Amino acid sequence: MNPLLYWLTQNLSDVPEGNDWLSAREKRLVSGLHFSKRRNDWRLGRWTAKSACRACLPDVLPAMAQMEIIAAEDGGPDVFFVEGKPAPVSLSISHSNDRGFCVVSLHGFAVGCDVERIENQSIDFFDDYFTRDEISFCSQQTESIKPVACYLIWSAKESSMKILREGLRRDTRSIQIQADFPAKEGGWNAWTGHCLVTAKVFQGWWRYEDGFMYALGADRLNREPGELRV
Repeated sequence: MNPLLYWLTQNLSDVPEGNDWLSAREKRLVSGLHFSKRRNDWRLGRWTAKSACRACLPDVLPAMAQMEIIAAEDGGPDVFFVEGKPAPVSLSISHSNDRGFCVVSLHGFAVGCDVERIENQSIDFFDDYFTRDEISFCSQQTESIKPVACYLIWSAKESSMKILREGLRRDTRSIQIQADFPAKEGGWNAWTGHCLVTAKVFQGWWRYEDGFMYALGADRLNREPGELRV
């Protein structure tokens, strides 16, 4: 069966030095970012997303400079042709420690994704953002895999809030995550998010690879995602 979601990762070193691949409006936006880290993250996210869209629809989408990925009023990314016509994809972008991550759907799904570099020393702060059941789940893990469990819950929450197009404006404890765990490094594993306010359910996938946690999901049932090649 063909995947319903597709994913791509890129590194900062993959991003071209110049900005010829950006649209005129995107060039104006990036020129207004005064800190190098913010510019690098923004360019990495756009490069990853444009590369993913082109890989999904190589015969439909125009050259990268003719595509625009502009944040909508709610903060979510929207893809447009240069003429302003919406492209037939939905996407979500994330980045962490010079690693870009994007999920793309061609089926009108609302999607979300998150990538995080796992830092063992920073997991205690998650207690302020997790539900009681999630804290219990993480506490039951051995010290060696507890960081993976914590980042899994966090990244799945981030993905769910992006599906809702609310991001961290929403109380993270309003979404509860359940996941297949533990799992082997480098393969996709299932997770489910339950919105405790609206009863909405999100289905997603997670993997742990090269020290990074990846999570992606959608607002309806979906098959294991397919990797894009560029």
